[in-house]
Amino acid sequence: MDHLFAELPAFSSVLLPLLVAAFVAGLIDAVVGGGGLVQIPALFTVLPAETPATLFGTNKCASVVGTANAAWRYARRVRMPWGTTLPAALAAFAFSFLGAMAVAWLPKESLRPLILALLIGSAAYTYWKKDFGSLHAPAHGGMREKVYAVTLGAVIGFYDGFFGPGTGSFLIFLFIRFFGFDFLHASAASKVVNVATNLAALAFFVPTGHWIPALALVMALANMGGSVVGTRLALSGGSRFVRKFFLVVVGAMIVKFAWDTFSR
Repeated sequence: MDHLFAELPAFSSVLLPLLVAAFVAGLIDAVVGGGGLVQIPALFTVLPAETPATLFGTNKCASVVGTANAAWRYARRVRMPWGTTLPAALAAFAFSFLGAMAVAWLPKESLRPLILALLIGSAAYTYWKKDFGSLHAPAHGGMREKVYAVTLGAVIGFYDGFFGPGTGSFLIFLFIRFFGFDFLHASAASKVVNVATNLAALAFFVPTGHWIPALALVMALANMGGSVVGTRLALSGGSRFVRKFFLVVVGAMIVKFAWDTFSR
């Protein structure tokens, strides 16, 4: 196995913190999304000499395994709203490419204040509307459902390809607000869409060599372990638990975005 890690400098000194970060990220992602808040900063801190593209590619390789595992586990226990989820996932896959292409002509930093405002709005709406996401009552059907799902997938896919942080949490909020899902079904559906956007990103990162295969492999295993724990917590705790977890994670994102926006 040693030859797998030959490409990593001082591998033993970086492995443990990155495995812990990947496990925690997998757990958070499995419940409400937002694991990138943990995994991406850890990669940049532990491997400062690597290019951002390589670190983002490694992050995607690790997270897609945990997200796919969570999606599979949800599908076994929750009646998945496939009529909404699959069109959204297909649109998200396609539009994430467009989002990645848009990076060349639109500065990412210009989005930070807008994303911060959206996060604050989502948290405030969820907190003050106590019954938000407590009842699963799908609001659309037929062609309208598919059109709305494709629209949601296109918007979120573009955002994830272009910027990314908070994608899972935004998906959950939108599935509840516009489709009438409860938190548990929204979290389950969001995993399928997240898998699609992650695969779209990998279609760019892997062929161009922007990843560290050995590190991606071990982090993927840790991320999957976290996703097992997170999925069990969500399924046993139900929508009420997911709602509380959602508010905690979005609160952390608000603090992070506020710091990044106003400390420059």
